Amino acid sequence: MFRHQVHSINQGQPFGMGETRYAPDRVLVKFKPTLSLQTIDTAINAYQAKTIKQIPVLDIYILKVPEYSTVEEMIYALKLNPDVEYATPDYKTYITAVPKPNDNFFDLQYALFNQGQEIGFPGPQGKNRADIKALEAWEETKGDEQVIIAVLDTGIDFDHPDLANTDEVEKISSNGYDFVNNDNDPSDDHGHGTFMAGLAAAKTNNVEGIAGVSWNSQILPLKVVDSDDTGYVSWLVEAIIYAVVKGRGDLGNDETNPVDVISMSLGFPLGPGEEVPALEEALAYAHANGVVCVASAGNEGSSVIYPAVYDEYCLAVAATDYNDSIPYWSNFGPEVDVAAPGLKIVGPVPTWFPGLIWNDFTLPPYGFADGTSASTAIVSGFAALIKSLKPWLEPDEIMDIIRFSADDVNADEHPGKDDFLGNGRINMEKALVPIELTRSK
Repeated sequence: MFRHQVHSINQGQPFGMGETRYAPDRVLVKFKPTLSLQTIDTAINAYQAKTIKQIPVLDIYILKVPEYSTVEEMIYALKLNPDVEYATPDYKTYITAVPKPNDNFFDLQYALFNQGQEIGFPGPQGKNRADIKALEAWEETKGDEQVIIAVLDTGIDFDHPDLANTDEVEKISSNGYDFVNNDNDPSDDHGHGTFMAGLAAAKTNNVEGIAGVSWNSQILPLKVVDSDDTGYVSWLVEAIIYAVVKGRGDLGNDETNPVDVISMSLGFPLGPGEEVPALEEALAYAHANGVVCVASAGNEGSSVIYPAVYDEYCLAVAATDYNDSIPYWSNFGPEVDVAAPGLKIVGPVPTWFPGLIWNDFTLPPYGFADGTSASTAIVSGFAALIKSLKPWLEPDEIMDIIRFSADDVNADEHPGKDDFLGNGRINMEKALVPIELTRSK
């Protein structure tokens, strides 16, 4: 019935990253903790730099490079200073059973329930139960509205029928923020963020669109990627810290909303010898404060990108398809923890998109997309379900449940944990449904 009503996002290509670059006029600097604020100000003035912003908690400075200098020269000079802990470029980031719910496009969501149905139009057909076992998992929990997923992406469409707040359902947290434009309006001017938010936690069983993995979880939209597909590490670091401290009330907000999961369907590669300690610090801070971080492995058929590389603090997610096979573009490496469906995934797109963008897409606002971004959003919703069912669990425990309940779907070629799917394609039933033991007669 709905075969003609959705089409491909991003011209059917997985979201990738293009050329790795960084901001041409600013750097990230952290000074030794023994320095006074006056000494730091004096040092910054000595380099004729200007403070754009200071990231709280981590005390990282975003400095504007003077016009006569370059980023490379400024970093070289800063690293010679014994009072500097580290200095890096501001790297660019890129955007990478219960009865069936009655959502119109649920039958297209093979990731949640795969009966070998035709996926989209035309085809292909999936493999029976090459899915994450969502129907079985939802028997245990459909998510808790107190469990919040921070979606660090291009923002969100506040008017989308599968996401918009109503008198009955508050789906989007009011504490969202736009780090691209420095304001309180993280509206989506691209489309990627709306899509990922919907996969993780769209309203479900509402006779509309798609089903979210965590039906009842709220979404905290934090815009860290601009309309041109790119953002900066500084925006990402700020958003991670904001997600943690805003939820705890550390920034003075009247109404606190503790964030439980940070979903990052984005990333960037680094060259030999390059590093971003500010990002690692931010992830370590979130992890230490009870937040599960999930990130895309990337879509270049190459090594795992940042921040997913930080395996101690972050789940790195690769992609599978409707046959439990590995798409050629899914990144690989020892950091990969798990995989989730990421090929031909249907999800919400902003209501303002004209139908012409989607070719034969005649019923906005939904479309198809490919990429580990989608896989990451699905795993983020999964983490929220575990937190909903067992709120006392710590991040490491939740991450281990996700890892060790996965199905080793490529065991014939790579038995056990491998660089392509990690521990395997996630299985929400094994993670959430108690094992029934029966006595043999």
